[in-house]
Amino acid sequence: MAPTTTVTTLADECVDLLFDIDPLWPVILGIDPTRVGLGDVTEAAESEHRAALQRLVERAEALDAAQLSDQDRVTRDVIVSQARSRIEQIDTRLVEFTISDFFVGPAASLLTLLPMVGISTAEQGRAQLERLAAIPAYLEQVVRRHRAGVAAGRTPVAHLVRAAVEHLDRYLAAPADDPLLRQAPPDDEFAARREELLADVVRPAFARYRDVLRSEFLEHGRPEDRPGVCHLPDGDALYAALARVHTTTDRGPDELHATGLDCIERLAEEYAVLGRRVFGTDDLEEIFARLRTDPALRWKSAEELLDTARAAITRAEREAPNWFGTIPSQPWVVEAVPAAEAPGAPAAYYLQPSVDGSRPGTYFANTHQVTERFRHTSEVTAFHEVIPGHHFQLSTALNLTELPLLRRISDVNAYSEGWGLYTERLADEMGLYSDDVARLGMLSMDSVRAGRLVVDTGLHAKGWSRQQAIDFLQHNTPMATVEIVAEVDRYIAYPGQALSYMVGRLEIQRLRAEAEQALGSRFDIREFHDLVLGGGALPMTVLEDVVRTWVRRQDG
Repeated sequence: MAPTTTVTTLADECVDLLFDIDPLWPVILGIDPTRVGLGDVTEAAESEHRAALQRLVERAEALDAAQLSDQDRVTRDVIVSQARSRIEQIDTRLVEFTISDFFVGPAASLLTLLPMVGISTAEQGRAQLERLAAIPAYLEQVVRRHRAGVAAGRTPVAHLVRAAVEHLDRYLAAPADDPLLRQAPPDDEFAARREELLADVVRPAFARYRDVLRSEFLEHGRPEDRPGVCHLPDGDALYAALARVHTTTDRGPDELHATGLDCIERLAEEYAVLGRRVFGTDDLEEIFARLRTDPALRWKSAEELLDTARAAITRAEREAPNWFGTIPSQPWVVEAVPAAEAPGAPAAYYLQPSVDGSRPGTYFANTHQVTERFRHTSEVTAFHEVIPGHHFQLSTALNLTELPLLRRISDVNAYSEGWGLYTERLADEMGLYSDDVARLGMLSMDSVRAGRLVVDTGLHAKGWSRQQAIDFLQHNTPMATVEIVAEVDRYIAYPGQALSYMVGRLEIQRLRAEAEQALGSRFDIREFHDLVLGGGALPMTVLEDVVRTWVRRQDG
């Protein structure tokens, strides 16, 4: 078999295996909308998946790199990275101790993802009904894993268990607003069967899960002064693995912590410049106080928040052709985070468009307690999540039909979140911010991402308490308290993920600076952006090789 075919075949095998592990993923993407199942999280299933992934790594590494084309070498490296990343995630046993109202929690994940499934045919409707019917067995598997975790000392965090219980209480108290009713039924038979399943199967299953969380696991929860994974057995190794998964680098917690502190120190100089122009002061504490307390920097209504985001994205869409040679065609929409999920949800997040075009890219903005949320961060967040951020990156990847599917949908946090954060600064180069207040929002979000390096490593490697993390962000960022608390709880529930943003951004900026210096007047920003986006989501080390190869060929 020819090397090219072998690499492509391995990439396809990798995708099939990852879809078997997480069958909702291809459904949400619209790649296989009639696939059923919610995944098998038993230890036996994970052991089988791990062995299959390891065999895939060994076969990919056995390929002779010298016999492969540039693209095939990249594909091979992506296969190895994706498979190893999933192995490390299996080894961390996250399902055993991850209980939260954030969407990484098992119940919250179902209530977030299942409403996103596109249903346009009777066959897709039947598949969704099978998924709903599978919820009780899935949650029973989850409970068994939680119990195994407690027995091994891998315990959840008590206040996040309470938050998960409260989330399910809200869900169960409002059956008429059930997010699982969100899809329009393809026919009357589907509608009737769905109502029956929700009433007789699904809601009772969530109620049983809630009850066991409250009666069995809450008492075993770690207190707020020990929320990090460093307090679990082999916690240091566990966190090092998660840091590798989310950054695709080998940078250790101490280095990442120091990088975050250095970024925060440099940001103070930029705040001073903008602070003098906007507030007439260069005192950082006073600038933060104004950003937190000025009533003019709050939203009056949810619709005002949503409309401002739409206007910023539209402005970015018009300017994009001057900075990108390739413009993805997928549409986007802005929606509010569903009310039942909003109290524990982040300020905003993005769901990529489906491959089949049935669902646009969706920017979810959190309108919970809207009058306490800051308007100055609206533009920067919209640019990060939609254009030129995640929507551009993910839609461009979906359009790369000449590449194996794995390259188009690969999950590399440091790349995708690094790109999103890179575009916040790029938006300033593009002239997209409406004024200096909006640029202060850009600095504010930089502070958050720098703070994430410090706080995530502080919690999970250095043993910080929840309050230490909250205090650090209150002192070093201008975020509102309601957002700081939600952010810290997110880091606790999702260890390592918060590292990906600044690590990825700094790498993309470094590679751009290297290319600009090497190429001088021949450097074309549109070509650079098309290169970075044109290979799908890549591990940072692979992206470095791609950019340096491009520079060498320009020189040659």
